[in-house]
Parts: sequence; structure tokens; C-alpha cells
Amino acid sequence: MPKASDLKCGMIVEVGDEPYVVKNIEVRNPSSRGASTLYKVRFNHLKTKQKRDDSFKGDDFLKDLDCERVKIQYSYQDGDSYTFMNIENYDQYTVDNDDIEEHICYLSDGLEGIVGILLDEILVAIELPASISLQIVETAPGLKGASATSRTKPATLSTGLEIQVPEYIDNGENVKVNTSNRKFISRG
Repeated sequence: MPKASDLKCGMIVEVGDEPYVVKNIEVRNPSSRGASTLYKVRFNHLKTKQKRDDSFKGDDFLKDLDCERVKIQYSYQDGDSYTFMNIENYDQYTVDNDDIEEHICYLSDGLEGIVGILLDEILVAIELPASISLQIVETAPGLKGASATSRTKPATLSTGLEIQVPEYIDNGENVKVNTSNRKFISRG
């Protein structure tokens, strides 16, 4: 049973005997002494997609929902739906754009290392690997004398995601991107 202070986006919990996925967490530190930190959490119902906002104290417990986790691979997009394949038994799952909108900018053909969260044999959410390697399709030319300083420039990746990369990176190079904060990690 996770505490409210341990919640992360994408976690699935039970609120009021219903399955919800955590979409957004806002931490509020009160200015008065002795007051406890509040966590304002936005949930989406896994089946009906209704939104729900709740506030919790840091030591409030939420009930973990028992979901099946399977290794899946991204297969293809068809309109507003995305299809994934179970790596072990080759079952296919289709999920709507709205259910995975924050992850779409990382999806490239054949992407592996994704964990699919199934509720009653239906794919309701995905968890991406911590980092993904993508190719740069558009950025300013690399500077020959640029050192590994903190100066950056914008770069557009093969999936359309735009990030900041060091000045010495060129078009066509692969880079690793942190999937939790959308930041450059290294060449990759």
C-alpha cells in the first residue's frame, strides 16, 4: 500500500473501490509551522476515463490495485489508436490516444522494453523504459570547437519530440532521452 508521498504518475491505485491511474501530482507545502504537506492528485478512471481530484496528507495510505504487468512492444498506429504486442504470447492490445498521450512522443516502430498494465485483459496504461534512444532529424549544425559545457540548442527527434542537446551534437546522431523529464542524457 503506497503512501500519498510515494505516488508517481502512471501508478494505478484504488480510490473508493474503483480503479484509477495517477495523472498529475501537485505538492503543496504550507507556510505555517506544524502543518503537513498536502498532495493534490488528479486521477483518471481506468474504464470510464472520468477525472477525479483528491487531496491527501503525505502519510495517507492508498490501496494498490492488483494489475497484470506484461512486456510489450510498440507495433503501429492506426488513426487515434496505438497497437502493442505481447512479447511472450504475441497477443495484440490496442489503446486510444487519450490513454497514453504523455508517452506518444517516445514511440518509435518496434520499441521494446515497455511494460503494459492490463486490467481484465485490457491494456489500460503503459510504462516506458527510463531512457530511450532516438535519432535527431533537425538541429543547428554542430560546432567543431564546442566543449561539453552547459550550452545547448534545440533538436527535433524522429518522433517529433523537441529537446535541448549540447552544441556539439549533429543531425543524424542518436541520443538517449530520459522519459520522465524529457532531457538529454548522452549520445546513444
